[in-house]
Amino acid sequence: MVVRAIIAKVRDGGGLDPDQARWFGEALTGAAISDAQAGAFAMAVRLKGLDGPARVALTEGMRDSGDVLTWDLPGPVLDKHSTGGVGDPVSLLLAPALAACGAFVPMISGRGLGHTGGTLDKLEAIPGYICEIGPARLDHVVRDVGCAIVGATGRVAPSDKRLYAIRDVTASVDSIDLITASILSKKLAAGLDGLVLDVKTGSGAFMARMEDARALAKALVEVANGAGCQSSALITDMSQPLAQAAGNAVEIRAVMEALTDPKAQARLREVAVALGGVVLAGGGLAKDARTGGKMIEAAITSGRAVEVFARMVHAMGGPADFAESWQHVLPEATVLREVSLGKSGYIKAVDTRSLGEAVVHLGGGRLRDGDRIDPAVGISGIARIGDRVSAKTPVAMVHASDEARAERAVAAVRAAFRLGAKAVTPPGLVHAQVTP
Repeated sequence: MVVRAIIAKVRDGGGLDPDQARWFGEALTGAAISDAQAGAFAMAVRLKGLDGPARVALTEGMRDSGDVLTWDLPGPVLDKHSTGGVGDPVSLLLAPALAACGAFVPMISGRGLGHTGGTLDKLEAIPGYICEIGPARLDHVVRDVGCAIVGATGRVAPSDKRLYAIRDVTASVDSIDLITASILSKKLAAGLDGLVLDVKTGSGAFMARMEDARALAKALVEVANGAGCQSSALITDMSQPLAQAAGNAVEIRAVMEALTDPKAQARLREVAVALGGVVLAGGGLAKDARTGGKMIEAAITSGRAVEVFARMVHAMGGPADFAESWQHVLPEATVLREVSLGKSGYIKAVDTRSLGEAVVHLGGGRLRDGDRIDPAVGISGIARIGDRVSAKTPVAMVHASDEARAERAVAAVRAAFRLGAKAVTPPGLVHAQVTP
């Protein structure tokens, strides 16, 4: 394989043969490809694109650049991936519900990126929870509990780690081909039998436009299935936060509310049920998505899902009694400020990205690599599109570490809401399904 020739071929619109794409994806971990060549390759793909077989092969090569897990379990190994949003802790609700339905879920997750929250950051708001464990410990927890939500070790898809860093500094992040390979190389390295993809669209999503979300969902489904993992995708709404909270500890509280109170966090539960139904059907545990959804709902309402979640928390180093003590052990901010809009009307739109950025500036996310996260800060009690509010009705509660940050967050939250004089129909949650 001649690296310069491969780059030139993509640059000139000739695409790649699968063998070339697979070799390049795997070779990114070694000295055969320089940083300059990796950057040139990323830009060539960003500008010219790859066809379906080359996408699959590149993803497989990046997957095979490190460890690929194998399992010997009495049930299917299933997982879910979200493209990111604000107030979106579905993974924390869905993983234990899937396990309660007979699946095994080794969920390799990430940290916050830009304005979106990270699953690992949320879990680390639980005292003692350790996200970074080795393969042997992961196998033990998944086998014993049914699910484990963990971070990727350095041995999982190392090609992706290198290529992502290069894409970040060469303005080539927004390539559907490379986004697809990045997401799936890590997910497929977990040795999955089935995967459901939650592709977000709306003001808080990376793919804010429906047509972009559909294109990404189609690419993800085609590549995952082409690489041998049964997969489907749902395109779901991110025109407002999914849970009524955005932050780390506040989202853990929202998850526990959804797991223990049938009337709480209805939108969060609805998306979890929809995604869970699809992946249970794909994994052979339900005859169809509707039946699978009912199984997820039953796992939550019966209390089995919260029991699994609490067992996972304990297995990962958290409190043994988390199902009973969560209201008391989660960190709390020192400054709380209610936010009202000073006028009446119906909430017609929410700038969800701005709410996510407000959380980051409170200290709930990272402005630069290496920033420490304050798990207590965030926004809770977020009003919904369609709600009627008066001048003094609270539309959110800011959780801050000091008065100055609280004041800035209050202003950002107030500016994120748009009011209208007429009643507004709330947006639906599932916009489309993409199947192989």
